[in-house]
Amino acid sequence: MNFLVTGGAGFIGSHVCERLLRDGHSVWAFDDLNDFYDPQFKRANIRDIQALAKPFEFFHGDLCDADAVNEFFSSVKFDQVIHLAARAGVRPSLEQPALYQRVNVEGTVNVLEAARKTGVKKITIASSSSVYGVNAKTPFTESDPIFSAVSPYAASKLAGEALGHTYHHVYKMDVAALRFFTVYGPRQRPDLAIHKFTKLIDAGKPIPVFGDGSTARDHTYVTDILEGVIACTKKEFGFEIFNLGESQTVKLSELISLIENALGKKAIIDRQPLQPGDVPITFADISKARAQLGYQPQVKVEKGIPLFVDWFRKNRQ
Repeated sequence: MNFLVTGGAGFIGSHVCERLLRDGHSVWAFDDLNDFYDPQFKRANIRDIQALAKPFEFFHGDLCDADAVNEFFSSVKFDQVIHLAARAGVRPSLEQPALYQRVNVEGTVNVLEAARKTGVKKITIASSSSVYGVNAKTPFTESDPIFSAVSPYAASKLAGEALGHTYHHVYKMDVAALRFFTVYGPRQRPDLAIHKFTKLIDAGKPIPVFGDGSTARDHTYVTDILEGVIACTKKEFGFEIFNLGESQTVKLSELISLIENALGKKAIIDRQPLQPGDVPITFADISKARAQLGYQPQVKVEKGIPLFVDWFRKNRQ
């Protein structure tokens, strides 16, 4: 098959591209290589993919440029689209809410429209656990009410899901929206907690800890996320939403201890107040993904953190 992966130069996207290529597909990656974090990381990801010497092409473009997106879709007959491109991060979205709306909502519309015009019937869209907001009920299930978003990022991801449902309802496109829960692993973005903490602790520098360390996250290793994404490409759903998480919560204080143990170094804590937009817990109910996708995460955080630290040591920047 011919697959388009938007955001294909990024953390999750580059892993998806590699997996599709290894499975025998042809892959096109679309990415704007923006400076949200140092573009050298994404360029290195592209080089890693190109080194596989498989049928892969990279297109440098902006999803907000509808003409460029339409022209690109018209140049290749895509069988499926995996739409991962987005402006990410809760805290940065508070500083640039209009940018997040433009990229994550308008960009998604442009992808869906271009797919519709060129006859692509199946799209997998990346959503986020942030759509659950401050949810008193745990674990989070796909049927929970989702009217309590607490950041522009979360709101933009909710809009993306709604657009996916609209294009299914009106145009009969097959759409799966995947709510990722705190993904980590090799190539993780340098701004995310595990990568940032590992780098700072390794260098003997203080790590910023927001709150008392009791906030908890469902940290999900990237290879487990990958299995869920690939499973979605092999079935038709009409329209469905799936949680992809580890279904295990880890407090921030415990996470720091795991990183300390893997590095063999103690963290210097820079205690700071809780940040607007942060939620106290994320916790995935993955029973639906298990039942319909055969999703069965394998890498608990106690195993995943040492794996990440090993990758970090081999790829220090």
